Amino acid sequence: MTTSTPGSPGADAAREALATLRAEVAKAVVGQDSVVTGLVIALLCRGHVLLEGVPGVAKTLLVRTLAATLSLDFKRVQFTPDLMPGDVTGSLVYDARTAEFEFREGPVFTNLLLADEVNRTPPKTQAALLEAMEERQVSVDGAARKLPDPFIVVATQNPIEYEGTYQLPEAQLDRFLLKLTVPLPPREQEIAVLERHALGFDPRDLSSVAAVASAADLDAGREAVKQVHVGAEVLGYIVDLARATRNSPSLQLGVSPRGATALLAAARAWAWLSGRSYVTPDDVKALARPALRHRVQLRPEAELEGATPDGVLDGILAGVPVPR
Repeated sequence: MTTSTPGSPGADAAREALATLRAEVAKAVVGQDSVVTGLVIALLCRGHVLLEGVPGVAKTLLVRTLAATLSLDFKRVQFTPDLMPGDVTGSLVYDARTAEFEFREGPVFTNLLLADEVNRTPPKTQAALLEAMEERQVSVDGAARKLPDPFIVVATQNPIEYEGTYQLPEAQLDRFLLKLTVPLPPREQEIAVLERHALGFDPRDLSSVAAVASAADLDAGREAVKQVHVGAEVLGYIVDLARATRNSPSLQLGVSPRGATALLAAARAWAWLSGRSYVTPDDVKALARPALRHRVQLRPEAELEGATPDGVLDGILAGVPVPR
């Protein structure tokens, strides 16, 4: 692995490739620039992403296109109520020719796994992803099998449909580096989507999308992100934000230390993508909502009054002193 500093030629080339990647994704997906940036940040941090949006906003197309621009192996699993853990991780299969059991890999053995509608499968199958997400391995019959590198899970869920779903527990939500919301496009972008389809665009055909970055670029970027400087005042700011969520009267569950480290990692990646070798408080503020919104839990009375996690976090960001 090549060691890169934030300003080294290898890091600069990787940053340029990842910037080109975002433009290449736009060939297939109109808008959603912030979501693409969030996915790139997750790849740089070896983190996982929870995508939330109503059906039809190109969540699956976005992830497929991202994999194509990076030449990464991509697999998709449609999570359903009857999906079993072995359907995701793999299982032992009896081979009559050898009279032995052999392991047959599941779709989790890939670089980019799309867990579509992850909240539609029971907790037993949801939990099958936990080891893969946290340890980058799968254990079957006492044997641990390493997953490919890079490995990232992008899970999707519908925010308005709850019938027949199983809400993800806090322990599993905390495994996601970021929770990104995929909004409905504004009028101009929706017109652009229709214009593309009128000209013959087929979302199942991504032959027009080129591989403009590689796993090597990700490796160089990850090494460069590790060199991004974080001052003591910025570290204190992140801790103050996390502690403020624990003391908020609107929240019954605040951000854990793992959440604070996730915000730190995401802010460093964003700083490097922005061309800086240091993290500013503005970097922290920019990533606070996607890094923390799924790690807090509203009190029932606050929810009845119309409070939202993002709204509470905005209030905390406005109230915690910003270091100068």
